[in-house]
Amino acid sequence: MKTVSHWIGGKSVEGASGNWGPVTDPATGAVTTQVALASAEEVDTAVAAAKAAYATWGTSSLAQRTSILFRYRALLDARRDDIAALITAEHGKVHSDALGEVARGLEIVELACGITTQLKGELSTQVSSRVDVAAIRQPLGVVAGITPFNFPAMVPMWMFPLAIACGNTFVLKPSEKDPSAAVLLAELAAEAGLPDGVLNVVHGDKVAVDSLLAHPDVAAVSFVGSTPIARYIHTTASANGKRVQALGGAKNHMLVLPDADLDAAADAAVSAAYGSAGERCMAISAVVAVGAIGDDLVAKIRERAEKIVIGPGTDPASEMGPLITKAHRDKVASYVTGAAAQGADVVLDGTGHTVDGYEDGHWIGLSLLDKVSTDADAYRDEIFGPVLVVLRTETYEEGVALINSSPFGNGTAIFTRDGGAARRFQLEIEAGMVGVNVPIPVPVGYHSFGGWKDSLFGDHHIYGNDGVHFYTRGKVVTTRWPDPADAPTGVDLGFPRNH
Repeated sequence: MKTVSHWIGGKSVEGASGNWGPVTDPATGAVTTQVALASAEEVDTAVAAAKAAYATWGTSSLAQRTSILFRYRALLDARRDDIAALITAEHGKVHSDALGEVARGLEIVELACGITTQLKGELSTQVSSRVDVAAIRQPLGVVAGITPFNFPAMVPMWMFPLAIACGNTFVLKPSEKDPSAAVLLAELAAEAGLPDGVLNVVHGDKVAVDSLLAHPDVAAVSFVGSTPIARYIHTTASANGKRVQALGGAKNHMLVLPDADLDAAADAAVSAAYGSAGERCMAISAVVAVGAIGDDLVAKIRERAEKIVIGPGTDPASEMGPLITKAHRDKVASYVTGAAAQGADVVLDGTGHTVDGYEDGHWIGLSLLDKVSTDADAYRDEIFGPVLVVLRTETYEEGVALINSSPFGNGTAIFTRDGGAARRFQLEIEAGMVGVNVPIPVPVGYHSFGGWKDSLFGDHHIYGNDGVHFYTRGKVVTTRWPDPADAPTGVDLGFPRNH
């Protein structure tokens, strides 16, 4: 059986704890790999390697860092298919989705390649007689990233390229459910010339996580995952004096006004709700239909959803793959099986879906629940699967109030032909990312990603300008130099004497 080891100090390091975790092929249900789970001592080793590397990397030139990152970007581009294949094998998403994930991660690598302009400081001259003030940004030291299973390549690339471009060294703790992509990312970084210890990967469970949160040599922690864990990460790491950005869960709404192009809205709802099997924090999981359009909109969504081809991610014909684990599949299914008892109309029930030849895979079909109450479990919880709920309101104002009452505030969208309504929506809605006729408003790399309310713990969003600020700290230097013409007698600096 294949084993996945740690990557520490520029080389593969076998697990020494004796603890291993299973890695499953979601399409077959078979355990294909075992991953080493780090002890606290192994985390200490990785942090020590990062700390030792920081002694030189933290003072390295921007030219050195960016030249390595340019080579790294080229290697990632050349190995897109290999990275995507690992994602499909361990996560289950179809190959096209996996390639899209790699492409979005590459955006942040490209941002890191141009870090020189974002690390420029500020200078004010002559704030007082012969006094200048400069503001500069410096790296933090050793920083850590804890990343989720749903994007095993993209989310790590949202973190470590910017962190190391800013001069930090990095310890990555990827999900133990699909760890292989993270190791390949580290191997390619070494091939690009990244010095040993600048990027380290340790696999593990809560033992590894808690060790990073408490480690005195870790200056900052980045996290993406569920809201309960994000809250725990933020509370624990902050109590240990660390800077924290912890991105949590979501319940993203799409408000559809009566004037909207319903065909475009239905297309968007299907792709945004069911893409990547709904296992993404920016999935649209709740459609709010305003006025009399609800029946037509639901019919159009159903028509499109019924055509989605579900199968193994390695099959080019597949448009949606399985869920990550059987336990997760069963949890997602429970929201559908219990929906009718809580008042919903079950328009599509995908809980009985199977795939010929892959009967032991973690399969679930597309589910569509209409006329869902805000009290229903399927609405209140982040399901993280291919379940779309539809709610009805009579007016725009009711729809906005419904969305703003959600404890989550990650992303949201409005579909309308009315520019005035769209403008009101983007100002009135309480969410960190807003789409106007765009169902999944994930910002491009040079803008920052992050939500509000229970979708974000900490002050900084991820990547973009916020990412650069998170991985650096400001310093202001006030300088006074005497005029060289006032040099002591006998010291000749080549300047004429004033008196």
